[in-house]
Amino acid sequence: MFIIIGLVFIALYALIVFYIGWSGWGWIKPVVSGRFRLFYIIALIFLASSLILSRVVAGSAVLSVIGSYWLAVFSLLLMLLPLVHLMVWLTKLVRLPRRAVQKWSGILTLVALVSLLGYGSYNAYSPVVRSYEVQIDKPGPASGKLHIVMASDMHFGYLSGKRHAERMVQEINALHPDLILLPGDIVDDDVRPYKEKGLGAVLAKLEAPLGVYASLGNHDRFKGGTEEIISLLKESGMQVLYDEDVEVGGWLTLIGRKDYSDKERAKLADLTKDIDHSKPVFMLEHQPVEFGIAQEQGVDLMVSGHTHRGQIAPANLITSRVFENDWGYLKKGQLHTIVSSGYGFWGPPIRIGSRSEVVSIQVHFSNAQ
Repeated sequence: MFIIIGLVFIALYALIVFYIGWSGWGWIKPVVSGRFRLFYIIALIFLASSLILSRVVAGSAVLSVIGSYWLAVFSLLLMLLPLVHLMVWLTKLVRLPRRAVQKWSGILTLVALVSLLGYGSYNAYSPVVRSYEVQIDKPGPASGKLHIVMASDMHFGYLSGKRHAERMVQEINALHPDLILLPGDIVDDDVRPYKEKGLGAVLAKLEAPLGVYASLGNHDRFKGGTEEIISLLKESGMQVLYDEDVEVGGWLTLIGRKDYSDKERAKLADLTKDIDHSKPVFMLEHQPVEFGIAQEQGVDLMVSGHTHRGQIAPANLITSRVFENDWGYLKKGQLHTIVSSGYGFWGPPIRIGSRSEVVSIQVHFSNAQ
């Protein structure tokens, strides 16, 4: 069954690549020689297979970068080209000159593509701070207040690299948090860029009196690498909660889950059976799932990521259908859920309809003055 699905996916992908290539050739054919066709076909095949090749030739930074940008171009053209061809067809109704229409449709497509790539790159690499306020009906620290800063889905790799990590550390430390939470997808399927770029030393500069806590996401669980990434994160001063709970400051219970895709993931009831529910209970859960179970088990605040808010619109329409809360804030009984669109990106290094973000959460407790 999986083989059939795979073959269907490859065939569909090949047809879309052919459609993109055919469209592009129609626009450049009048201004290039016929001998350029072979080079054009070879280049298109290379680009279309670059992302797969980057996985085969493990650790290739060049192929990884080319493949990621190809995926960005592919995604945007998949949306742009049908609209362009529809407009070209409509011009036939008013009998505009065919050559002029062909020429300007190509120029406008190129301008739109470059503009969207620029806009999407800006959204991906220029994070904003999203702020939320939460009221917990339990006593907290002596001040009755807690400032949490959360960042998810960094996907640190060859494109979301050292500079992006340094920017995140600066953004977080500038907010002077009491507690830092990182709920998963810290690396992008491969720990090598994390080590090669010295990202551990960068993340070690995160500062919070109550500490830095992380859970792992689906992209942190690459084959044979889970224990390695946990060890590396611990070297950076983080405490990784992998289906574990810990008491923080003597008044807060913090739970970190294995990713929802992990078949060995423990039941939340087993993780909460021995905790003191008179104290606040916060949870790092990479995927925003099982809100009802979290509510039943007395969790007060759950922070998540994973969805990227679709990353490239209109994919946000899909994530909003799949997840009860795909981005932002949702309250369910005593449970407060906050889902981040993520600090990094997966695949194409662009965001359209979403923005790279750091999340600031001001928590007020029942003993607040």
